[in-house]
Amino acid sequence: MKLGILVNTDRHAENLIGIANAAVAKGHQVVVFFMNGGARLLENAAVNNLAELKGVGMAYCDYTTQQLEMSKENIHELVDTGSQYDNATMQHEADRVIVL
Repeated sequence: MKLGILVNTDRHAENLIGIANAAVAKGHQVVVFFMNGGARLLENAAVNNLAELKGVGMAYCDYTTQQLEMSKENIHELVDTGSQYDNATMQHEADRVIVL
């Protein structure tokens, strides 16, 4: 199963980490897309490190980071710079989607 996680708030870092780890442990693929306030979670090292898990793909909305004037310097190199196209692709390809 492919689980999509749309992160649009910065309030659920622990939930995101727990859900992603649990899904991967069960053999599921996880795709995470960060937008709006959720992009701020990419400033959290533990969230960034999810990109290193086998079976996890992550991307963020570049427009959002520009609007929030975020530095991309600390975003993990395995996290893709993306757009709403990546969000739409995740929504289309995922078997289930969670919004945090």
